[in-house]
Amino acid sequence: MANYWLFKSEPFKWSWEMQKAKGAAGEEWDGVRNYQARNNMRAMKIGDKAFFYHSNEGLEVVGIVEVNELSAPDSTTDDPRWDCVHIRAVCDMPKPVTLKAVKANPALEKMALVTSMRLSVQPVLQDEWDEVCRMGGLDPKSI
Repeated sequence: MANYWLFKSEPFKWSWEMQKAKGAAGEEWDGVRNYQARNNMRAMKIGDKAFFYHSNEGLEVVGIVEVNELSAPDSTTDDPRWDCVHIRAVCDMPKPVTLKAVKANPALEKMALVTSMRLSVQPVLQDEWDEVCRMGGLDPKSI
């Protein structure tokens, strides 16, 4: 069974357009220096899906990504504590889902995006995944 996640990125550092430009090969999700976020990546499996969220600017889910390489040492540091996964773009979110809309939806009040706003790599529960996909105009079963 696949798990679901959310990756946050500031668009001026790494945008959805930049992620999509990497194609099927995807890109290393590097630079994470938070133990909980790192542990989330260590728990990921090939094929797990995730929301790609623009933080600071936009504050919205803009796309869907997929884990295409398991957690391995982060190439941006020699510190063995830090790992990362590789992700590839799957599809655009037809209608970006704003943080404001997530917070306004009672079905999402316990979502990590609401309760752990600073965490850059977050778990997403199945019902949260389905609801955010629905809000964004996607059928969660088709992804």
